[in-house]
Amino acid sequence: MMIEDAELRTIFKTASEEHLQNLDNGLLHLEKYPHDQAMLESLLREAHSLKGDANMLGLKTMGTLAHQIEHILTQLKHDQIEFSQELGDRLSQGITTIGKLLHEAVTGEPTAADSFHTLAILMGSEQKQEEDKGDTEAKGDGEDGGDGEDKGEYESEDDKVGASEEEDEGNGNDEENKVGQEKQKDELATFASQLSPTPHTPHSTPPTYRIETIRVPTRSLDNLMTQSGELTVTKIRIAHRLVDVEAIATLWEEWSRDLLKQRFPVRTNFCDRTEHRLEQMDVLLSQLRNALYEDTTRLELLSNELEEGIRTLRLLPFSTIFNVFPRMVRDLARQEHKQAELVIEGEDTRADKRILEEMKDPLMHLLRNAIDHGIESPIERQQLGKLATATIHLRSYQTPTHIVIEVKDDGCGLDLNRIKQTALKHGLYREEELAALLPSQIQSLIFAPGFSTAPLVTEVSGRGVGLDVVQTNVEKLKGTIQVESTVGQGCLFRIQLAITLATAHVLIVLVDHTPYAIPVEFVRTACLVNTEEIFTLEGRDTIAREGQPLSIARLADLLELPIPSDSQSLNSVRSSNQQACLILQVGREQLGVLVDAVVDEQDVVIKPQSQLLKRVRNISGATILGTGDVCVILNVQDLIKSVQRRSPSHSINLTAQSIPEKQTILLVEDSIATRTQEKRMLEASGYDVVTAVDGNDGLSKLQTRSFDAVISDVQMPNLDGLQLTRKIRQYREYDELPIILVTSLASDDDKRQGAEAGANAYITKSSLNQDILIETLHRLM
Repeated sequence: MMIEDAELRTIFKTASEEHLQNLDNGLLHLEKYPHDQAMLESLLREAHSLKGDANMLGLKTMGTLAHQIEHILTQLKHDQIEFSQELGDRLSQGITTIGKLLHEAVTGEPTAADSFHTLAILMGSEQKQEEDKGDTEAKGDGEDGGDGEDKGEYESEDDKVGASEEEDEGNGNDEENKVGQEKQKDELATFASQLSPTPHTPHSTPPTYRIETIRVPTRSLDNLMTQSGELTVTKIRIAHRLVDVEAIATLWEEWSRDLLKQRFPVRTNFCDRTEHRLEQMDVLLSQLRNALYEDTTRLELLSNELEEGIRTLRLLPFSTIFNVFPRMVRDLARQEHKQAELVIEGEDTRADKRILEEMKDPLMHLLRNAIDHGIESPIERQQLGKLATATIHLRSYQTPTHIVIEVKDDGCGLDLNRIKQTALKHGLYREEELAALLPSQIQSLIFAPGFSTAPLVTEVSGRGVGLDVVQTNVEKLKGTIQVESTVGQGCLFRIQLAITLATAHVLIVLVDHTPYAIPVEFVRTACLVNTEEIFTLEGRDTIAREGQPLSIARLADLLELPIPSDSQSLNSVRSSNQQACLILQVGREQLGVLVDAVVDEQDVVIKPQSQLLKRVRNISGATILGTGDVCVILNVQDLIKSVQRRSPSHSINLTAQSIPEKQTILLVEDSIATRTQEKRMLEASGYDVVTAVDGNDGLSKLQTRSFDAVISDVQMPNLDGLQLTRKIRQYREYDELPIILVTSLASDDDKRQGAEAGANAYITKSSLNQDILIETLHRLM
């Protein structure tokens, strides 16, 4: 039966879904705390309200099932029965069937809901029949002593839910059993048909009718939000016109002042009229300027309040989607033979409806991933000294600029070695490239499409579909996702989303006279960079920032913009020793971006993109500025990825003449004192020095960038200087690389071994001083 009235249909759907969700959450709570009387009272209210609403609308079958759930909850409340996992499953099946009936009532689509069977399960008749059948078979095997008398007991705890609570301990026969079963079926049928809607008794004096809430389609709110955004653009345009009026008023004041200074030799009526008109014009301009200031201020206040009000209408609590996850975690953990408890925090945090819609599936992926990959089996957890039951935290909260969602587990954490092996297997990186990546960058590889470390493909994992979908959905919402992992302690996924999706607070920059917008939340700071501050580190242009190296790149290069034909912009950059630099940050990743100029900071309306431009690299959207210019909004995550993918040959050329670079020395020495002394000698002579603590460390760092020479000790752990030299000479690109061995071994045999290994020079530490070391370097280089 489908509800005819459209308004009642919508109201009943919303209310019933809330009742069913609360009932489901309450059953999960009773599994842990079966004697919680407050929860039982709450569930009784939910079941009673659901029954009353269904009967009011003539949905008798739905009302009957709700009544039986209410009956069982009443028995639990009065300690007539005890809560068990089997009873919870029966109640859960009743809730599921009511959900199907609800779908039929609001859509008219059949769901094949077996209401009679569900009602029988709720009343316990199915279990009684199975027990009766088992007892009858036992009697047939000769347990009745052959006299045809039934001496077994047909007592079941669920029989108490039926019409009678008497215990049947007498002798019975098959005919009596059949009669009893037929009687119970009749009771079920009549029970489903006897319930009727509660008659409505009108009040003698009708109450005042007030509509407290209005249901508005979300597309209407979307349209209002778009118009509010256009109002923001208009506000900015009027602010620009105010600047124009201010300029005109200033020009008029200067012109009239200069004109009045010139005294006419003969005073005439024309002179008097001219001065009077100039004074009137000045008054009018002042009035216009003041009025425009007031109107602009008022418009800004109204537009901000209107935008905030419309945005608030679209906000819903995270409990809207969080409430469906506890049962999913419970069922999936049982399926995987694990134990997990989901702890939810911040379910009252409110977010835009679209954020909730887009984040439901990604959060489901993260929770499934935590259960399948993150947490260990109960036996493994106990062996590691952990509780057998794992804890998964799902948390949401709001900062001044973001909505943050966190999924954290206390499992095994990410295995970096396995991630590296999978990356090599899929051809995402070469081995030497992986060696140069930071641990946080290796952890981020799990978001690559098709990436999975699961050794076996199952219905839960191993297909490589999940985390890349999470990242895609997060980026659609103009957000970011980061992962933090500690081996043996667990893993944390943090998602940061913009509070509003229709507008953005951006920084407007110029590149070759073209404006580009960068979201302010990703801009850590802005500064000026001198050309002499730039040096090369691991093949990338770098500056020192807060004592740490920071990669930088020209925004024009990242966007692959063509060089302007007149080269005016480029020449202006080269003629200056300084250039504006924005320090961008996404999670732990930072990047310095060089731009021609920083113009303004303002709110802009994000325009929807066409299907052809849904996902363009480095671009997240577009807007129209107050000047009427179209401005591209840049994707900061893509910009950082673009730098990581760029070839080291891409370098910044800020001046017309190339800047001579310092020669770089790789110093390999395990002794801290000797390493420090030699490093000081080299740096005092103008060399850049990169240090390594042993041969393995030196070989790894040699492959990360270009060096002009290698200075190494001989006696070192892991890989000594002779072995390091032989390995370096195995690479053809290092055939001409000078290698100097500095060691305390001074015998002729030691020197011969050094020469055979491929060293260019051999210096004993007893004779080592700055002059000898530097002179040897000059000679070899």
